Amino acid sequence: MSPTIAIIGRPNVGKSSLFNRLVGRRIAIVDDTPGVTRDRKEAEARIAGRNVRLLDTAGLEEATPETIAGRMRASSEAAVRESDLVLFVIDARSGLTPADRAFADWLRRQPVPVVLVANKTEGRLGGYAAMEAYELGLGDPIAVSAEHGDGMGELHDAVREYLPDEDEEKSRDRADRPLRLAIIGRPNAGKSTLLNRLLGEERMITGPEPGLTRDSVAVEWTDATGGKVRLVDTAGLRKKARIEQALEKMSAAASIAALKECEVAILVVDALLGMEEQELRLARLAEREGRAVVIALNKWDAVEDREATRRRLEDTLMTSLTQLRGIPVVPLSAQTGRGADRLMPAVREAYALWNRRIGTGELNRWFETMLARHPTPLVEGRRIKLRYATMPKARPPTIVVFGTRAETLPEDYRRYLVNGFREAFGMSGVPIRLQLRGTSNPYADEE
Repeated sequence: MSPTIAIIGRPNVGKSSLFNRLVGRRIAIVDDTPGVTRDRKEAEARIAGRNVRLLDTAGLEEATPETIAGRMRASSEAAVRESDLVLFVIDARSGLTPADRAFADWLRRQPVPVVLVANKTEGRLGGYAAMEAYELGLGDPIAVSAEHGDGMGELHDAVREYLPDEDEEKSRDRADRPLRLAIIGRPNAGKSTLLNRLLGEERMITGPEPGLTRDSVAVEWTDATGGKVRLVDTAGLRKKARIEQALEKMSAAASIAALKECEVAILVVDALLGMEEQELRLARLAEREGRAVVIALNKWDAVEDREATRRRLEDTLMTSLTQLRGIPVVPLSAQTGRGADRLMPAVREAYALWNRRIGTGELNRWFETMLARHPTPLVEGRRIKLRYATMPKARPPTIVVFGTRAETLPEDYRRYLVNGFREAFGMSGVPIRLQLRGTSNPYADEE
């Protein structure tokens, strides 16, 4: 039987939008009016590589049992009791309310695990707004925008921690699980040919006609290092203006879904065409979802001026993909196999960096060096005082910086910290999350 996941929260925090986003189609009615959802809705969804039963519940409100709101609350509480996991949704834009805190207290007393979801975090300050949710005592908040689809990959990762893989027992160690790898890129870039090359067999139909692969195809295998891999070859993603036929819309959706479920993405780039907006859009989506990325520069054997081709690619990456600075590039020919043996080692290295956590002591020694090298700027005539940093999670590496008025830190100083972290700890090509929390260190010396 599929695991059951309930989405709960007070009215109008975006539960139904999140439900529709996870299911992949519009089932629940969405409106700005609170209380639109009164009855529980359920649907089958694919989350974190698992088929699950997803429940959309009515809004939690403080009310007497005989009222409509009271009956809605009772229905939501019943959904929690029958669930294997709860997604507790708050509205990060409007901040925590007494109702949020009351329901968080109730959830902490329930036997079901909870993933805290901070919705409506689109925009530059969205990540900071989510930090307030730490006060609820439900662990790390997952910052998402159900409306825009931001953060769905990290939500899948959080859910995955509580659900067993379909073909594995709950007790299996993470090290034994296959690395989840997606191959993405434009149509006819050579994705299926590359998959066949990695597998050593003609598993996928290939040819010069673009769009031969219509759906995502999952393949499990063991690479030369002896590591298990679950590899998904996706349908090519075209420019939005060209996605007209229903079948092609389904192909594009399958590509995006595979990217959300993977841990590392191989972005296949046709070396003869170079890295254009389509490839940059896919790389940015992978970064937005917190995925490690490796570029497979395919058809390298057909390139005449290799130095100029490399230089153009490096310039494009430097100017248009700074958030993945140092992304590994592996020139190869999927057709002949030349250079393909270097691809999986690069993938494994990117995966290891993506999983890496830095200890608090080492992290703060680096942090103090960065502050000494370039003190924080003045904002409105007052200096921002950053006190300490922690790394609460990896996958991707996430740094939380605490300090007085930390949330007002200018964007250029944020980039300075991220780039310094990437350089100091060798995190090339890995998405880095920087979150700022405006509070003081309770262990700092009194001034």
